[in-house]
Amino acid sequence: MKKLIVSAFALSLISFASVQANTFTETTGTVITVTQEKVAVKPEDLPEAVKTTLAGDAYAGWEVTGAFLVTKEDNSQHFEISLKKGEETSTVNLDKDGKKVE
Repeated sequence: MKKLIVSAFALSLISFASVQANTFTETTGTVITVTQEKVAVKPEDLPEAVKTTLAGDAYAGWEVTGAFLVTKEDNSQHFEISLKKGEETSTVNLDKDGKKVE
């Protein structure tokens, strides 16, 4: 009788562990892909409106260290411009008209 009870208990533990293992392996996921293309642009080749914005008071003392033309999936474009002032660095996104974009 003792062997029968121990066997039944062991069988119930094994079946419970098997059910738990199956529930954790069934997962679903969603993958979101955002595509954007970056093309390097020389600072001197930036549009005049962008150069004017960068020459204004808001960016006084900042030096352009790099620039990229970024094209998003919806074909919208902006310039991603890396700036440096002493040891401080920053990145600003401006559209072709020199207006800040997020």
